Amino acid sequence: MKRLVVFTGAGISAESGLATFRDSDGLWANYRIEEVCTPEALTYNRATVIEFYNKRRREMLAAQPNAAHHAVASWERYFDVDVITQNVDNLHERAGSTRITHLHGELTKLRSSRNPELIVPIDGWEQPLDALASDGALLRPHIVFFGEAVPMFEQAARIAAEADIMVVIGTSLAVYPAASLVRYVRSDIPIYVVDPGNPDTSGIRNPLTIIRKRAAEGVSELTTLLQEHNDKI
Repeated sequence: MKRLVVFTGAGISAESGLATFRDSDGLWANYRIEEVCTPEALTYNRATVIEFYNKRRREMLAAQPNAAHHAVASWERYFDVDVITQNVDNLHERAGSTRITHLHGELTKLRSSRNPELIVPIDGWEQPLDALASDGALLRPHIVFFGEAVPMFEQAARIAAEADIMVVIGTSLAVYPAASLVRYVRSDIPIYVVDPGNPDTSGIRNPLTIIRKRAAEGVSELTTLLQEHNDKI
């Protein structure tokens, strides 16, 4: 069974009603990054940061996986699928995908402010402001803030390097280091990109197919292409 690696960004969850960060009407249009998504903000403006992620969690729980999430999950019937996502929601999990690497953290988890490896699940949407980890430190969202290392990147790069097919859905390929994952794919491996905008594909030297459609519509078309690809193998 061929190894299919799926790399997803905010565009796949936008069709479930979750705001993207970088669009003109996205989250950063209403918030300054420095106020809600940096280690310094957590230290000096903790209540605002916790409230911000409580809102994101509540929105996530109210949303449902869309056709693109379900299609990605269905590909496991034909391929050995790994999903690498920049998204912090759990829509891939809820759609049925079974192997998911979250590059930028997960809203469904909290972690110790002292020990980044002490990670606990959160039940529901609300993180109490003064909730403590078992080591006595304040809990924080299990989110990779701007200026922090991306701890899952090396694992994601290893997965990308083993791909027989790479699919990119709903990302501008402009956020690093995540965007550089396409450069870890072997040069002979086909890459399919689904995005209605103009993702930065300048670093891709692989056989490239671009489907300039929103995630749900584009992934439906891509499913046919993948089946044809599979039949030729």
